[in-house]
Amino acid sequence: MNKTAKIYIAGHRGLVGSAIVAELKELGYSNFVRRTHKELDLTNQQATAQFFATEKPEYVFLAAASVGGIVANNTYRADFIYKNLMIQNNVIHQSYLNGVKKLLFLGSTCIYPKMAPQPMSEDSLLTGPLEYTNEPYAIAKIAGIKMCESYNLQYGTNFISVMPTNLYGPNDNFDLQKSHVLPALIRKMHLGKLLMEGNEQALCEDLGVDSYAFAKAELQKNGITENNIALWGTGTPKREFLWSHDMAKACVYLMENVDFKEVKGTVKDIKNTHLNIGTGEDIAIKDLAEMIKVTVGYRGTLDWDASKPDGTPRKLTDVSKLHKLGWKHEVGLEKGVEMMYRAYLNS
Repeated sequence: MNKTAKIYIAGHRGLVGSAIVAELKELGYSNFVRRTHKELDLTNQQATAQFFATEKPEYVFLAAASVGGIVANNTYRADFIYKNLMIQNNVIHQSYLNGVKKLLFLGSTCIYPKMAPQPMSEDSLLTGPLEYTNEPYAIAKIAGIKMCESYNLQYGTNFISVMPTNLYGPNDNFDLQKSHVLPALIRKMHLGKLLMEGNEQALCEDLGVDSYAFAKAELQKNGITENNIALWGTGTPKREFLWSHDMAKACVYLMENVDFKEVKGTVKDIKNTHLNIGTGEDIAIKDLAEMIKVTVGYRGTLDWDASKPDGTPRKLTDVSKLHKLGWKHEVGLEKGVEMMYRAYLNS
């Protein structure tokens, strides 16, 4: 990519998109096209078509998506499949129609079967049933992979798909109901710490309320009391986590250095042209919770509710393809959790 190339980052204010913008700026790129959801609804076909026809971006990072953790995935099933399919269909198709030189589509490792062999290689795609709780989101992301692949094969486009592992970092979602596991644990333990300390002002400010009694009641609804925090599941599933700015570095590296022709392989394995982005290392959720507990300084107990679903037992990515292409992560999990907590306190 030329440093003056016109680049559209869809979802530039989210966890993924904001990290990509920061990385591009650091490398000297400056000609960005950005629209908030209020300015451009990517589920609207006509509005998206008009945007592409007017702006004519040369490169596209498709980081816009409707995302959430296990509770949100299982609750808003229709929203997750509809919104994500519409966003992908509109952006990918308009990129083709308007001659975009290269597009990078961001998915998720939830595309892999629930019982996929570990670590999960790209070849695990479509080899077994998905985890039910995030099936709608996963199906949408699989469709995005296949859409990019199909447009490349039929129209000769240069659209690449990457599947990041669980991401965390600045601008993450800390909503107690809809956030992913790592930011949810950080916020719950921070609020539990404030509650134990009786820090009424900080607690009310964090929750955006005036009444301390109301704040305590809200926390209790979310399983947070003075002495313990209730958490879903057994804590035994293992997950892999990647610092969002490491993910952004990988995405920009691939956009600058790797084309579809270099990842499609032979005709025999052309069906799996996406790339995993991760660390190749995982941790049990219970161990992650203990790590966060120490980092935050929470002194209460953690109560695991085994009646709640655990989700997929393990989700570790095989990142050998990415390593062969010349990229490896930099930030380890313990350092990343410390950075994440600082980012939360400063937000």
